[in-house]
Amino acid sequence: MKIALAQINTIVGDLTGNEAKILAAYDRAVAAKCDLVLSPELAITGYPPRDLLQKKHFVAQNLEVLQRMAAKTGATGLVVGFVGDHRAEPGRDLTNSVALLRHGKIAAIRHKTLLPTYDVFDEDRYFEPAAENTPVDFDGHKLGLTICEDVWNDEDFWPDRLYRRNPPMDLVAAGADILLNISASPWHLGKETTRFEMLRSLALKSKRPVVYCNLVGGNDELIFDGGSLVFNAAGELVAQGKSFEEDFLIVDLPAATSPASGIRHPASEETLYYALVLGLRDYLHKCGFKSAVLGLSGGIDSALVAVLAVAALGKENVRGISLPSEFSSQGSLDDARILAENLGIRYDVIAIQPPFAAVRGQLGEVFAGLKEDTTEENIQARLRGVTLMALSNKFGSLLLTTGNKSELAVGYCTLYGDMCGGLAVLSDVPKTMVYRLSRWINREREIIPAASITKPPSAELRPDQKDQDSLPEYDVLDAILEEYVVRHRSLAEILKLGFDEAAVRKVIRLIDGNEYKRRQAAPGLKVTTKAFGVGRRMPIAQRFREG
Repeated sequence: MKIALAQINTIVGDLTGNEAKILAAYDRAVAAKCDLVLSPELAITGYPPRDLLQKKHFVAQNLEVLQRMAAKTGATGLVVGFVGDHRAEPGRDLTNSVALLRHGKIAAIRHKTLLPTYDVFDEDRYFEPAAENTPVDFDGHKLGLTICEDVWNDEDFWPDRLYRRNPPMDLVAAGADILLNISASPWHLGKETTRFEMLRSLALKSKRPVVYCNLVGGNDELIFDGGSLVFNAAGELVAQGKSFEEDFLIVDLPAATSPASGIRHPASEETLYYALVLGLRDYLHKCGFKSAVLGLSGGIDSALVAVLAVAALGKENVRGISLPSEFSSQGSLDDARILAENLGIRYDVIAIQPPFAAVRGQLGEVFAGLKEDTTEENIQARLRGVTLMALSNKFGSLLLTTGNKSELAVGYCTLYGDMCGGLAVLSDVPKTMVYRLSRWINREREIIPAASITKPPSAELRPDQKDQDSLPEYDVLDAILEEYVVRHRSLAEILKLGFDEAAVRKVIRLIDGNEYKRRQAAPGLKVTTKAFGVGRRMPIAQRFREG
């Protein structure tokens, strides 16, 4: 059987646009004389549709698209994901479904069995799970149709299973000779390796070919990497889609050979770079923006965001703004200018000292007798935010915030100041990874000024200020952050790992006490297993404390 995999980039809610993209891939498969073509999970609606599913006309239009697509099919089958509607039956009204379209009609429909409800997923909020799944007859083959999470629960691969059922092995027991999976699997660092080994293990265990078609693209905070995979019944890799870009694969099954010699395993910095570029580009374009603006402080975080923005949007669509105060060092001003020159972007200098002096004077009587403190530091940050937002409004450019995960975790950022913006590009990238990624970017030539990487990080909001005046060293901070936020370890468990008790207590206190800031932060691109955002739902008004 000749199978095509349409690894496409869909847009949530763009039903007609997604339809056109799926049909273009279908026509390409027909021209190549393929028997079957696969598209990703919920390809018609885009993934994840979230509360759009509560709009009845949205679901109805998705079903109309399905019927139109079915009418355009011939002998080549089309496997497509859509939202099913079974309001006449008890339970939730909708299903996450897959249809086989052929000969002008819907030949078969199956529903997703395992509905993830953890981290960023909340499918159980909307969908009813399949009660059963049986193979579909197709030209002498029995196809096992599964959807994403259905293949993520094999007891021989996962030590801790989330569900009792194993849908692909149930299909094998029912006679399936090929396992197909349409997927929208969000990426995070290391995800591609886990997915590869899991699907290979499934092919070996089932002794069946496994054909996996994954979504690619950025949708809100989620980044989908593509990387579609085909394994033969011996567990050998037959085909692999490109990462972080659309692709179209054609495979003949059964296949006995493997192109393993051509497989690349890029470094984590490289995959992170391309993930962030894709996520940034798609967020802007899918939200209707064509250009971006950001503040350039001369530090490493804003430098990295500028590099990513140019890669995603082109240098002609990125504008860097230097916003010096009386505390800005000449070195930082020089580094910001050199970065802009290296990238070839427009660069403007707008000093905040005049408005800062005006605000100081305005508040002088009210603040009489009080020492200057973080209040005045935050005024400067907020004046920068006001200026950058003005440029965003005037020129229709999306403002990119430049703070990293380490800063966001402990609240080392200013509400309505440096947190202003429409997208937090680095909000899930710890500071230590910011350094690694910046050095990777400079691996062949200096793009980010060396001083931006080597000098002690500083907000430059008071004389001789350094980040480490207020925070532990970033390698220590990031290690504690990993244990507390990602691994959910308690204070006692973290202390057993050998960390300094005072540092741990301080970091935990800061993390717990700054949830209110994170709730007001711009959406951020998710690149780790646990990001601050929709997948982490901590209450703000709460009194539980560690230790």
